[in-house]
Amino acid sequence: MTGATTDLRQDLHRAGYYPELVSDVLDLAIADEVVVAHLVHPETTFDANEVRRHVTVLVLTPTRLVVAHVDDHPADSEHPASSASATTESVPLTELRSVALTHVIESPATHKAGTVPLELTLAIGWGAVSRIDLEPATCPDPACEADHGLTGSITPDDIVVRISAQAEGPGAVRAASDFARRLSAASARTR
Repeated sequence: MTGATTDLRQDLHRAGYYPELVSDVLDLAIADEVVVAHLVHPETTFDANEVRRHVTVLVLTPTRLVVAHVDDHPADSEHPASSASATTESVPLTELRSVALTHVIESPATHKAGTVPLELTLAIGWGAVSRIDLEPATCPDPACEADHGLTGSITPDDIVVRISAQAEGPGAVRAASDFARRLSAASARTR
C-alpha cells in the first residue's frame, strides 16, 4: 500500500461516512493502479424531515480520474432497513476537457499570496453531462413586442465540488487546491 493510498484511507475514516464501504467500491474502481492524489468531500444536507449524507471522492491515478458518489437511504415503509448506494466512474485522463476553479476571495485589495480562499469550486468536465441555461432572447428596441425565441449556453457539468473554509475549514480548501493542481497538471500531460 502506497503512502497516497494510506492517506486516502485515513481521509475516508476521518470523513466518517461508511469508510469501509467507500474504500471497497474505490478499491474495485481503482483496480490496483497507484493513487497519485485524492479529494474526499463529505456533505450533509438537511430538509424539513430528515438529514441526508453524501460523500464525493475523487481519486487521480496515473491514467484515470476515478469519481465515487455514496448516498444513504433511510428506512421507510417499503424498505425496513436503511441502505446506501455507491456509484463509481472511471474517466481516462485523455478524455478530460476542463478543470475549472472558482476562487472566492475576501478583501481582494489586501489579498496576500498563499492566502486560502473563502471557498473553492472545482468543476471537472469530460463531456458526459452538460447543463443548458436558456432565457428569452431580447431585442435592443424597448418598444418591440415580438417573440425573439430563446438564447442560452451549454456548460459542462460532469462534476462540481464546492469547498468552503467556513464550513469545512481552511485545510479542506487547501486539500482541494492541491488536488486540483495535481489533476490540472496530469490532464495537461495527456494531451
